[in-house]
Amino acid sequence: MAALPLLKFSFVVEWGGQRIGFTEVTGLEATTEVIEYREGSSPVASKIKMPGLVSYGNLTLKRGTMAADSDFSKWFYTNQFNIAERRDLTIKLLDETLTPVMTWRALNCFVIKYTPSDFKSDENSIAIESIEVATEGIALLD
Repeated sequence: MAALPLLKFSFVVEWGGQRIGFTEVTGLEATTEVIEYREGSSPVASKIKMPGLVSYGNLTLKRGTMAADSDFSKWFYTNQFNIAERRDLTIKLLDETLTPVMTWRALNCFVIKYTPSDFKSDENSIAIESIEVATEGIALLD
């Protein structure tokens, strides 16, 4: 049987020892800045390129709003100027047997945006809240 690509709809997010159900996780990315350099005595009239600093995208996590659970807003309101509650987030992509096949860890995350659900009286859908978190690193674990 040929190997098939992994499906993206089965995943779990963990923080602080809790497994949290989410409808969507986006922004899991890392980018290396390009440094352009040219030595003054180089006979070539062009720059060379070198890898520079790595930066990480902000993660956005969305989930259904639960009446008894206000952890998103509580985490957001821990921010005060230079002080924020930081958490490591673990994101696991699961196979059809719900076994983790790939795991990412986002390091030292803190909430930079909290968005409660929007409301519409003529729509039949779930209330979705979201947070955007900044991270200092993303590692793909073995």
